[in-house]
Amino acid sequence: MFAIALTDDAELRPLQPWHADEFLANLDRCREHIAPWVGASFVATDAESARRVLQAYADRWARDDGGIWGIWQGGTLVGGVLLVSLSTARGVCEAGCWLEADAQGQGLVTRAARIVVDWAVRERGIHRVEWVTRAGNERSIAVARRLGMRRDGVLRGAAPVPEGRADMEVWSVLAPEWTA
Repeated sequence: MFAIALTDDAELRPLQPWHADEFLANLDRCREHIAPWVGASFVATDAESARRVLQAYADRWARDDGGIWGIWQGGTLVGGVLLVSLSTARGVCEAGCWLEADAQGQGLVTRAARIVVDWAVRERGIHRVEWVTRAGNERSIAVARRLGMRRDGVLRGAAPVPEGRADMEVWSVLAPEWTA
């Protein structure tokens, strides 16, 4: 298995179904923190649902239409980055992330996302990488900015949330911008 160093004590690795217990523990630690920003289908509540989430991403990887990688700091899974979708036929993918509050402010997500975006553009030939986030998620928007993405616009009322509907911001970077 590969591991890519992000800092002296943090690394990026594939997140597999057999990591379900670690993934669930990570989600339990950050559930309240990430709840306003991630979809319900991502937030597992027990070992079996954690395994299902990770298996869905393993299946996506096998179909070449997505993937998920964990960020381990000091040997503990603290978050990760993912390709929510990947279409080499269309040349478009959507990247995303999650992170425990205690791991914020160290550049971990930006470094990890940079690796995944670079792979998508350079290795898979993706032309457009999208970053879709709930309006008001300033930390996620800051990552998009640090990745050199531009704000394409707002999808008003695009996502169902417990309190009704939420606006979603779409950010993107194109391959020529990324490789420049």
